[in-house]
Amino acid sequence: MTLIEKIVARAQSNRQRIVLPEATEERTLIAADRALADRLADIILIGNPAEVQALAVKHGLKHIGEATLIDPDNNPRAEEYATLLCELRKSKGMTMEQARQLVRNPLYLGCMIIKTEGADGQISGALSTTGETLRPALQIIKCAPGISCVSGAMLLITDRKEYGEDGVLVVGDVAVTPMPDADQLAQIAVCTAETARSVAGFSDPRVAMLSFSTKGSAKHEVVDKVVEATRLVHERRPDIKVDGELQADAALVPSVGEKKAPGSAIAGHANVLVYPNLEVGNISYKLVQRLAGATAIGPILQGIARPVNDLSRGCSVDDIYYLIAITACQAMK
Repeated sequence: MTLIEKIVARAQSNRQRIVLPEATEERTLIAADRALADRLADIILIGNPAEVQALAVKHGLKHIGEATLIDPDNNPRAEEYATLLCELRKSKGMTMEQARQLVRNPLYLGCMIIKTEGADGQISGALSTTGETLRPALQIIKCAPGISCVSGAMLLITDRKEYGEDGVLVVGDVAVTPMPDADQLAQIAVCTAETARSVAGFSDPRVAMLSFSTKGSAKHEVVDKVVEATRLVHERRPDIKVDGELQADAALVPSVGEKKAPGSAIAGHANVLVYPNLEVGNISYKLVQRLAGATAIGPILQGIARPVNDLSRGCSVDDIYYLIAITACQAMK
């Protein structure tokens, strides 16, 4: 069974309630129908009922009727949500009228449903920008306890079974925080280890904090940042196996790890890689994807109190279907 098949099976075994606020977007609706047919998740659609029904007929979708469909312009809980949103944002000067307008926005409405425990996660981005997806999530659901920065993890699946977890690596940050400081880098490490557990199914995440230096082989302030981040992870989450600073070869190759970092339990055996900054992370995963033929799944947003994930506007039906499964697995923890 492939990793993505395992993720789908895990989602099916413990169905979560996933909001799709772009219900009148054709790819989203087709993916929702497939998810309902496969009992992948309980789906909550936000959109105009007449438009949703017309698209369902157009595409011959037989399972859309099993979803919960909410009309953002005719929602019986609109005033309740507006009152709560106004309270949440009163320190920012939000008025009740502004809140009433925002809860008609499907992205805000979906987050309000999650906030009031009516759903477990949300996916958007087929029609929306990353900023439009993240803004209501951070304003309403907010970050997880102990976390102040959002990051993005990627699943890298290779045919080199000797590396990572049978050829699978979880890496981050590849999507959100350009220049994390030591504290933020420690948070990214914690969140990426959690993603490795909840999504990739790793029973034993082994986190390498990457750098161009291994255990003092080079001196620079950016190396010092990685060393400090590693110390913070040890201090805050002693249950997480982590070591750094490590070069990529020392993190992945046992013979190199043994030579460069003797005595390290992580060197040569890492299955989670934490990049020192976004520039390195984004460039490196794309190089591995293109030059080595690795499959890259993500980015998976992490650090939000309940999972909210972002699609590319060029996404496929498969992309949406699999992100539903991934979001459901994140929600289980």
